[in-house]
Amino acid sequence: MADTKREIERKYESDDSGLPDLTGVAGVANVLDKGTAELDATYHDTSDLRLASARVTLRHRTGGSDAGWHLKLPVAPGIRDEIHAPLSDTLPGELAGLTRSRVREGSLVPVVRLRTARDVQHLVDADGTLLAEVSVDRVRAERLFGGSGKAQWTEIEVELADGGDPAFLDKVEKRLGKAGVRPSKSPSKLARALSETKGAKPRTGQPEPAAPGTAGDHVMAYVRAQRDAIVELDPAVRLDTEEGVHDMRVATRRLRSTFRTFGKVLDRKVTDPIADELKWLAGELGLGRDQEVLAERLLAALAGVPAALVHGPVHDRLRDWAEAGERGSRSRLLGVLDSERYLTLLDTLDALAAAPPLLKAAAGDPEKVLTQAVRKDFAKVTDLIETGMAQPPGHERDLGLHEARKKAKRTRYAAEAARPVLGGPAKALLKSMKSLQTLIGEHQDSVMARETLGELSAVAHAAGESAFTYGLLYGREEQRAAAVEAEVPKAWKDIKDEAPV
Repeated sequence: MADTKREIERKYESDDSGLPDLTGVAGVANVLDKGTAELDATYHDTSDLRLASARVTLRHRTGGSDAGWHLKLPVAPGIRDEIHAPLSDTLPGELAGLTRSRVREGSLVPVVRLRTARDVQHLVDADGTLLAEVSVDRVRAERLFGGSGKAQWTEIEVELADGGDPAFLDKVEKRLGKAGVRPSKSPSKLARALSETKGAKPRTGQPEPAAPGTAGDHVMAYVRAQRDAIVELDPAVRLDTEEGVHDMRVATRRLRSTFRTFGKVLDRKVTDPIADELKWLAGELGLGRDQEVLAERLLAALAGVPAALVHGPVHDRLRDWAEAGERGSRSRLLGVLDSERYLTLLDTLDALAAAPPLLKAAAGDPEKVLTQAVRKDFAKVTDLIETGMAQPPGHERDLGLHEARKKAKRTRYAAEAARPVLGGPAKALLKSMKSLQTLIGEHQDSVMARETLGELSAVAHAAGESAFTYGLLYGREEQRAAAVEAEVPKAWKDIKDEAPV
């Protein structure tokens, strides 16, 4: 079973003089010599270095206290999530899955071998608590695939102790700087090895567009950003991080909205089938998430009901309903991410990014083209709000406001894509659409809550239980929806009066 930890470290250039005295670092009471470790690591990647291009590293290492397979995923400069699995001859399935959005149908091969003599010291405080591990690494690198050659160097690595304050690394860096030690130019040992041996080098970002400044350039910049987000969030979804599923789902929605909003820039005969696949993926991502969010809402509402008004096993029935939705959703989602359909979608998005289906308007003035598209979306929101609120309270109004919410979200994403061109007005529209989306979203959440309460009430009644509390919760949800409906006209009037685009 793989373990995950957050790694916060900094690397520095070093020479034969070794490590400067660090006893003067504020907070350090002692520097403990932990001896020398001999490490032997083989790094794996595709033949075209897809992992290294994304600053992802995958290695099989012997020696030291954490021998095994290590996958490191970038979080921010100097911060990576490290997933560790025990030693084995073949790559563990969990780590293979975490690289699949980049490797896809490709093969992993050994590309670099690093043999390191590591002199380790621990910086501890007055209580003996570890603050950071500092090592002087004498590295010998050998290219194994896609090139040839060897390289060697010495570097200093400072890794913050688990749960430590990152500001402590600033203190260490200040002390190292006074001793003439400078930060490394390479983000990792692998990056330096690939740079200093002959052969293929990792790609660095997207090439500059041939005609910078067109409407098509700006729309495609947004499309590529969402494509990148889906690929980068894949490991987070597999690791079941708190926001991984939500953020990937948002990226799919942004793409679908962009295809529809900018249909005069990108040919919808090409993008519509892709949008259908993105809708499928968003649906799979939302299967467990939507029920989880709704369950949290209902359980929170139940917690606000006085005990004397809770008749029957309402809490247990709500909890069982929530758990039933969770069961199987995790394994199903992992199956989706490993499916040929999903991997084909990623390939299709890559192909779209490389050769976008641009129409005539793509070559036009970006301010004019993007403004027209955003205004068209805003006009649709206006029609839906006014039509929805003209309906009497009930099902038809619920449907109208739900459609208005979806169009407000689409307008928000359109403003987001147009912001680099339109600046402040797009930012203001984005903010107002987000506010409207949140307001009407509360209404839609109430609609879904009432539907669920009605179903649970029927089940409880059939089991001979009291349905009183379900009816009480239903009535409160009706009141919440009515409050939103009363607020919508004024909120929308304010938005229209201040419409910046």
